[in-house]
Order: sequence, then C-alpha cells, then structure tokens
Amino acid sequence: MPFVTLLAAILAETIATASLKASAGFTRLWPSALSVAGYGLAFYLLSLTLRTIPVGIAYAIWSGVGIVLIGLIGWALFGQRPDAAGFIGIGLILAGVLVLQLFSHTGTRP
Repeated sequence: MPFVTLLAAILAETIATASLKASAGFTRLWPSALSVAGYGLAFYLLSLTLRTIPVGIAYAIWSGVGIVLIGLIGWALFGQRPDAAGFIGIGLILAGVLVLQLFSHTGTRP
C-alpha cells in the first residue's frame, strides 16, 4: 500500500507542476489554485509513505518518476521537445528508478 500512496503523491505533484506552468507565474487563478492544492496533497501523501519506505528510496522514486512524467507532459501539452541528450538523460533517470525497484533491498530491510 505505501507504493500506491507514493504513486498518488507523484501524480499529485505532477499535476501541480503542470498547473504551475499553466498558471503563468501565478497570474491565472485556477491553475494557481490547482498548483497549490496539488503540492499540498503531494507532500501530505509523501509524508505518509515515509512511515514505511526509507526517505532515500521514496525520494529517488518520487523525483525520478516525476521527472519522466513532467517530461512527457511538457512534450504533449506544452510542445517542449527534448533533444537526443534530453531523451538519454530521462532514460537514465528511469533506469535508475527501475534499478531501485527491482534490485535494491533497502526498502525491505527492518
């Protein structure tokens, strides 16, 4: 269950970050409100995951998956096209998250 909560935190943070872009520097009310609410929910959910997932693992997954999702949202919604180095970098971040999930036992030790 903690990883489901972490996923929800990541999704809330991703929505908040996309809304931050859409808020145009907090000059548009609804994207600004969604951004603030999304970050509040994201940090609350992240705090719940830290009860059972070590902070280093949780934050690595949070930031890595968030970067990949924001990269995809930037591409799909805002027309931001990464170059080859950008794709390689995002791929390496995703690979790091997968290594943590598949091969690290840090999160399972008492």
